[in-house]
Amino acid sequence: MTDIVASRNIPELSGTAAAEDPAEDDSQELYEHFRFVADKGQQLLRVDKFLVARLEGSSRNRVQQAAEAGCILVNGKPVKSNYRVKPLDVVSVVMDRPRYENEIIPEDIPLEIVYEDDHVLVVNKPAGLVVHPGHGNYTGTLVNALAWHFRDNPEYDVNDPRMGLVHRIDKDTSGLLVVAKTPDAKTHLGKQFFNKTTKREYVAVVWGIPAPEKGTVVGNIGRNPKDRLQMTVLPDDDPSGKHAVTHYEVVKLLVHVAVVKCVLETGRTHQIRVHMKHIGHPLFNDARYGGDEILRGTRTANYKKFITNALEICPRQALHARTLGFVHPATGEEMFFSAPVPPDMTSLIEKWERYAASAGD
Repeated sequence: MTDIVASRNIPELSGTAAAEDPAEDDSQELYEHFRFVADKGQQLLRVDKFLVARLEGSSRNRVQQAAEAGCILVNGKPVKSNYRVKPLDVVSVVMDRPRYENEIIPEDIPLEIVYEDDHVLVVNKPAGLVVHPGHGNYTGTLVNALAWHFRDNPEYDVNDPRMGLVHRIDKDTSGLLVVAKTPDAKTHLGKQFFNKTTKREYVAVVWGIPAPEKGTVVGNIGRNPKDRLQMTVLPDDDPSGKHAVTHYEVVKLLVHVAVVKCVLETGRTHQIRVHMKHIGHPLFNDARYGGDEILRGTRTANYKKFITNALEICPRQALHARTLGFVHPATGEEMFFSAPVPPDMTSLIEKWERYAASAGD
């Protein structure tokens, strides 16, 4: 008998296996929604047929779209829909968000909407707002805000994984996110994130001056075995690490810190934060990765006071998802959006600019 591990069935499948944040997604490991273990007598069978027979209400077309978006795994690796399931194969369906344990309650949380049409919504998320409900954060999230925004739209079900956020960024990272308003839009956008054709640029303030001032960080990212709350760059031969590439460029030198532009080629959990720490330049005030301490400069009383004030001005990691580009899922038009650096980071940069000017006098 086939071993089925799943708490509930859903009518359709959609998502993206590349949407880790983001971003940083920050938001950004995959969540297993379903797991099926083929029995010892399993005959060779296409994985799309295998899943349609086990997911109540799902269609073969949706399963195939999910496979194209990298959401169907066999023994931990993405497969195409024509993969033939063998005895004892472990077939998983993963999505870009956790299963919601409770129904999402609409909450009147302000949204800064950058763009909206019948297919997509682009929002500028403020720092401090959790993206998805989860342990300890069942209310007050961006998803709760979306439920309120779409409360009068009968076509949008915030509990339906076929639509919604396509990628994520961390709670304390600000910036742009795209929301799919239809299943087709999410599938189409999911493919773009999976195929790395989206354009994402971040602005960060880091400790020290990276050398060279323009470069690329390549390092497999996985859980830190010494601290499960952290991600880290793992050895190339460690199977738990995921390939990650970040391109960076210094755009402003400010004595003991620098403003850098980061362009993501991949999207792993905490990617920018981990990669910048890996090269010796943690993000300013990134408590999880040691950026909330004085890492550069002489520890005089005045300098310590200056840093304390700077940490208070921007009380979170100094990271902002400034630009987002993708192909519109319905029109095929190339869309490009930009969100200005928020006031807390702007004030922080201006404070360091004044310090740098006085230090040069």
